Amino acid sequence: MTFADLGLSPELLKAVEDAGYTEPTPIQAQAIPPVLMMKDLIGIAQTGTGKTASFVLPMIDILNHGRRRALMPRSLILAPTRELAAQVAENFEKYGKNHDLTLALLIGGVQMGDQLKALDEGVDVLIATPGRLMDLFERGKILLNGCELLVIDEADRMLDMGFIPDIEFICSKLPETRQTMLFSATMPPPIEKLAKKFLNNPKRIEVSRAATTNKDITAFKIPVKSRQKRETLTWLLRHDLVETAIVFSNRKTTVRELNKALQREGFASSEIHGDMDQSSRIAELNRFKAGEVNILVASDVAARGLDIKGVSHVFNYDTPWHPDDYVHRIGRTGRAGAKGRAFTFVAEDDAEAIANVEKLTGSAIPVFGKKDVRVELAAAPEKQPDREVEDKNEADERPKRGRGRKNSEESVEAAPDKAESPKREPKARSEATKPARASRRRDADEESVPAGEWNGPQPGFLGVSALGN
Repeated sequence: MTFADLGLSPELLKAVEDAGYTEPTPIQAQAIPPVLMMKDLIGIAQTGTGKTASFVLPMIDILNHGRRRALMPRSLILAPTRELAAQVAENFEKYGKNHDLTLALLIGGVQMGDQLKALDEGVDVLIATPGRLMDLFERGKILLNGCELLVIDEADRMLDMGFIPDIEFICSKLPETRQTMLFSATMPPPIEKLAKKFLNNPKRIEVSRAATTNKDITAFKIPVKSRQKRETLTWLLRHDLVETAIVFSNRKTTVRELNKALQREGFASSEIHGDMDQSSRIAELNRFKAGEVNILVASDVAARGLDIKGVSHVFNYDTPWHPDDYVHRIGRTGRAGAKGRAFTFVAEDDAEAIANVEKLTGSAIPVFGKKDVRVELAAAPEKQPDREVEDKNEADERPKRGRGRKNSEESVEAAPDKAESPKREPKARSEATKPARASRRRDADEESVPAGEWNGPQPGFLGVSALGN
């Protein structure tokens, strides 16, 4: 099936083609035709499957016919976070470039001036977070009785953030005759109740079981003591072929501290959290998208709505408090058919949280073990001469410490195969637990370990025997 089979206009098909897409995802293939037929819709799909385009594309064609009026948006899209709202706006700009449609983005953290000016001129599409929309509505700056189409995006996140009462109020101010779409990755009972109240005989589309994770993501959990989390993270960042990564933490203070620690270790990292103003958050996201930094330390403001290509890894530095957040966090990798890896650190006090995650997803997350390690060997050839010189220099210094010349020569000859030497084992373990030193000079031990052999910071883990399986 192609997008041309879905009934979209030639202008829209050209924009989709220019964006590099040829075949719709399952949620897009099933959702676009009924939306074009003006039916109410409930769409359930895991994150990263193209939910946004499944309502943006048909909306563009629907709204192409009609006239906009001041203060009265023709359609409304509600999103739980500023980042998700901005992501939706980017989709409209990308796919609607061949249509004469205007949009306004109403989000907190920025001045209202430009937003009010856009509303005064009239908009076809209003994309808003509930808080800012309620604020403007109560000030009489916006009228909702001309809205023909409503989209509630990431409804389960709306529930988690306490926005359901606001959404019920907003829906009560909209015309009774309208088209309503509700999209979510999970469907808890309060969302089902909301759908029954405000949707009229909706078509239900479920392309994957609720709360399942993407099959393209390889996920692990790592039992680890709280004080060893940082050491374990830096080891994985250096050894698991990390290209770009998002590191999630439950607390904003941890986000700030961890970002500073990673920068001290020599990583190109940045941070994003709820205490930052919107312009700063956008600036840091743009740096991450542009490749100026390849590690983004984030709170859950980045768990949903961020569609950043090429994120190879997600690290849950803290096991998420809400199990739904696990699905959305790891969904930042493995997008658009790419493969991704996700690691969740499980400290002693995370037993209940990880149990809730596994209950929600319906499967146990495998424990990270020896067979799962991916030691980075790609950079070894060009660095190897320097390490050999350094190892030889170390060997030349040994007689000064009281060792004989014969022992020194034997050590040099054995250097390429240190893993078999009992005398060198204690030092190998010491170096493995010092990530800062490893960043300046990686031991020959690390480069000689074949992919799949465990060489990580064993003292940081609980249940070492499990990791050896």
